[in-house]
Amino acid sequence: MSIDQRLAELGITLPTPAAPVASYVPAVLSGNLLHISGQIAFAEDGSLITGRLGDTINLERGQEAARRCGLMLLAQIKAALGSLDRVSRIVKLGVFVNSAGDFTDQPKVANGASDLMQDVFGDAGRHARSAVGVPTLPLGVAVEVDAIVEVRA
Repeated sequence: MSIDQRLAELGITLPTPAAPVASYVPAVLSGNLLHISGQIAFAEDGSLITGRLGDTINLERGQEAARRCGLMLLAQIKAALGSLDRVSRIVKLGVFVNSAGDFTDQPKVANGASDLMQDVFGDAGRHARSAVGVPTLPLGVAVEVDAIVEVRA
C-alpha cells in the first residue's frame, strides 16, 4: 500500500505546504537525510493554533496542535521528495511546546505528532524525539515541530 493510500484510509488530507516566514528553506536534503524546518500549528481553517500550554490552552488542544504540525511536516516532506513513498524512516522529531513555567506534560503534547507518524508509516514512523518547553514560539503558536527523515534513493 502506498503512503497516499494509507493517508486516504486514515481520512487524512495534507495541507498546502506553508511558505517560510523568514530567511530559511522548508527542507534540505543532505545525503539520505531530509531535514525539515520547524513547522507551526495551523488549524483546519488555516488560522494559527496559538496559546500557552498550562495557561491559555489545555493538553488536548496542545496534542491537536502537535498533530497539525505533523501534518504540515508530511506536506513539506512530500513537496521536497515528490512522494511520501520515498520515506525510509522518520529518524527524529524535535517538538517545542509554548509552556507555562509549571507545565510538565510536553511529552504528552508531542505524542500528537509522534502518533501521527506511526499511524502513517507504521514501524518506520517510530522515531527518536525531543520534547522541550519554551516560554514563547514564533507568532504565538502553541507548538512547533521539526524533523529528520531518512530517504530512499
